[in-house]
Amino acid sequence: MSSKPSNMQNISIVVIDDHPLFLQGVVDAFSLELDLDVVGQAENGEDAMELIRLHKPSVAVVDVNMPGLNGQQITRQVVTEKLSTRVMLLTAYDDTEQVIHAMRAGAAAFCAKDIQPEKLVGMVRAVDEGKYVIQNEVMDYTGLERWLELKTEQAVRPYSDPGEPFHPLSSREMEVLECVTLGMSNKEIATSLGISHQTVKNHVTAILRKLGVDDRTQAAVFALRRGWVRLYERHDTETEAQE
Repeated sequence: MSSKPSNMQNISIVVIDDHPLFLQGVVDAFSLELDLDVVGQAENGEDAMELIRLHKPSVAVVDVNMPGLNGQQITRQVVTEKLSTRVMLLTAYDDTEQVIHAMRAGAAAFCAKDIQPEKLVGMVRAVDEGKYVIQNEVMDYTGLERWLELKTEQAVRPYSDPGEPFHPLSSREMEVLECVTLGMSNKEIATSLGISHQTVKNHVTAILRKLGVDDRTQAAVFALRRGWVRLYERHDTETEAQE
């Protein structure tokens, strides 16, 4: 258990996970720390957003894979609403593409669920201080940008570039591709662009064919590598939220 200087404000936290036993374990680990206050807990994304809006916690510790709103969708919603809460995502399925999408969506940290309790506590404190954490690596915003660029480059290397010349994407296809790089589902894209779900599916199929890639993740890293889509303006959003 850590001690806390009397002049420091506690870090408020909400914990979101659809597995009750894991949820309770995380809450119990935080309860041992004098500088951490768990102000709410939930087992689904809809309740999570209500808690975050109500309590405006410093940090939300959220499971990536949940029914209803998942961790990445919660992250995007927090950013969209310009809430001050910083989101830490936990997952049982750790892969680079998932991390890229999560951090670009606006997450402040990402780690596997097999993390030791003391390390998770350390991540919460780092995130509260404005840092970004991916597994054991703590970095500032500039470091995160470098990490994303490096991992995006590595992720796209196995994929062949399309032959030149290749069919250019239409303006609508570029809009859809930008949504894809944000990790949005077809349903979310349809709502955002005001088009039908089937139309989105048709655009995605055309994008994959034109770029010569096999899936949405390959299309996203392809676009990022070539600068077709800008990295998420996370820093500007956070600055606005603090004002």
